[in-house]
Amino acid sequence: MSNGCVRKLLQENGLLIACLGLFAVFFIGMLISGAATYNQEQQEHGSHGHVSVISYLVTGHFVEATFENWESEFLQMGMYVVLTAFLYQKGSAESKPLHGRAPQDEDTRDVIPNRWTPWPVRKGGIVLRIYENSLAIAFFVLFFASWALHAVGGVEAFNEEQVQHGQAAISVWRYVTTSQFWFESMQNWQSEFIAVAAIVGLSIFLRQRGSAESKPVAEPHRQTGG
Repeated sequence: MSNGCVRKLLQENGLLIACLGLFAVFFIGMLISGAATYNQEQQEHGSHGHVSVISYLVTGHFVEATFENWESEFLQMGMYVVLTAFLYQKGSAESKPLHGRAPQDEDTRDVIPNRWTPWPVRKGGIVLRIYENSLAIAFFVLFFASWALHAVGGVEAFNEEQVQHGQAAISVWRYVTTSQFWFESMQNWQSEFIAVAAIVGLSIFLRQRGSAESKPVAEPHRQTGG
């Protein structure tokens, strides 16, 4: 690949590449530190075994920690996509304009398609109906999948601790009714929505030059929309 192609790739996809790169760095850091923590906890409980970083990937400790966080992120994004379709915040860069129709509200049935138009729009019918809501659907599918994996990993970690203390293991269904499971979920869910509330509210009065998440620096506070 030529230098020009690389530069074009980075220019056109820099935001996604940067986010995926940061994810990889922090994920590896989580994996290494998590394996070390897990082995330390096992030693404190009298185990002389040592779990490798690769083996740690299939432990309940890792699965529960990973998907407990992913579930809250996908819930936040799914709810945010849905709420911003119907609700407004005067002055916020995160809101659609209060008056008039936003481009996102355009009825795609009135659009004359061309070869660049996404195929579901050209297809119409139920395919278009699904595509119109596909972003929210995708986030909620990811949320429920992460929620289920949180439960599976969480019950394995919970049962491992139960056995170490001479108590009986429980089923996944029993685990999702425990206060521990819901505490793990709620402590993450609440943090996601206070973060969303912060950017919605702070973007009314504060600016970041060059950011798509901010209004232009000179825009009045009452100006609504990016």
